[in-house]
Amino acid sequence: MDRRWILRVLGAATVALPIVDRQASAAFEKSPEKNHKLALHVDVNDPEVMKLALNNARNAHDLYTEWGEKVAIEIVAYSQGFHMLREDTSPVKEEIKALRAKVPQVEFGACNNTKKGMERREGKTITIIPEATLVPAGIVRLVELQELGYKYVKP
Repeated sequence: MDRRWILRVLGAATVALPIVDRQASAAFEKSPEKNHKLALHVDVNDPEVMKLALNNARNAHDLYTEWGEKVAIEIVAYSQGFHMLREDTSPVKEEIKALRAKVPQVEFGACNNTKKGMERREGKTITIIPEATLVPAGIVRLVELQELGYKYVKP
């Protein structure tokens, strides 16, 4: 094969790729309204991880809103992350209230399997914060959300 031909093809590609990339970017920016779906997962009893999940939700909402796009967000907590949504042990109750005040559509899924297990171990009824909803199983909820088109993120 003629080396000059290969060099010409590579040279043409070097010139054409940035043009194609700019055209694709322009088409993306001018696309009709988009709807995004974000599922966040908390499974550790770490206030910093919980705050990170809340900040991720707030930042995603703010940026998509700025772009004129919509986003549905659900934070699912199970295992030791369930403490995030417990009325008696949540280290981020006030942050959750503040986020919900700013972004009322953000959802919080609390794993009922984890709740039942904690109640057995602790010998008492556990109450979740008013912003949360019990889901049968946190892991199953994350699968359901992904099947509905949500993008999964673990902070």
